[in-house]
Amino acid sequence: MRYLAIDFGEKRTGLAAGDDVMRIATPVEVVRTGSEMERERLILKAIDREGAEALVVGLPLHMDGSEGENAKRVRGWGESIGKASGLAVHYVDERLTSVAANDQMAMSGLTHKQKKARRDALAAAAILRDFLDKL
Repeated sequence: MRYLAIDFGEKRTGLAAGDDVMRIATPVEVVRTGSEMERERLILKAIDREGAEALVVGLPLHMDGSEGENAKRVRGWGESIGKASGLAVHYVDERLTSVAANDQMAMSGLTHKQKKARRDALAAAAILRDFLDKL
């Protein structure tokens, strides 16, 4: 099965793709928009382009594992993109995925701006790796 992972953000949303056969999560892109409609349109386009059969959405839990307002908002958004795409949505704890993305880029030689441009897609790949590891 082919998956598209989503690291949802108000302004930047990271996307990564992978499947349950190769179990490799690859950063795809960062959708940059504050518009909910435009974000949904661009993600639906990525779903088609990547041949996704299911979605994996990062869930922003508190460090104690509880769900707050952000997690509730992401669940609501996940339901919406699931309906719009007709795909199943799986939620994965996204705690520390941005830290993992930063660690991955630490010695890359990229500027702060270049790192910021890639961080969300790398975080989405970390979310997808976590999901695939648990299958």
